[in-house]
Amino acid sequence: MTREQEGNLPDTAAEVLREFARMSGEGVDTANCPVRDVLDRVGEKWTLLILVAMSDEPRRFSALQREVGDISKRMLTQTLRTLERDGLVTRTVYPTKPPSVDYRLTGLGRSVLTPLAGLIGWAGQKHDEIRAAREAYDEREGVAA
Repeated sequence: MTREQEGNLPDTAAEVLREFARMSGEGVDTANCPVRDVLDRVGEKWTLLILVAMSDEPRRFSALQREVGDISKRMLTQTLRTLERDGLVTRTVYPTKPPSVDYRLTGLGRSVLTPLAGLIGWAGQKHDEIRAAREAYDEREGVAA
């Protein structure tokens, strides 16, 4: 990244990018790269939608499935277990008949909402521009839509 490009970024973003470039230049073990590890999880198809769905209050499984939409029960279960394993979500079982379960964000899970809000806002602002770029590329390359 050039100094000119960095000039368009907030100081903290430029610092983060310089640190990442430094780490990359030192031959960081990509298999153990913290950035890649976290972004791989957050970038999974359903993770973002599930985290956002739980942002304001705990959710029961069926409420999450309705809110997220076309996610299968199996995939919702798998994603929730992964988020629980990563410490982003807690699962609470209540001793009722039948047992009821809810899922809520942990402090760590809540802390990811701020950077995700920035990404969501950026995506909303730039979506039309990105779609136009895709269409121009597809037209130029002869890619069928």
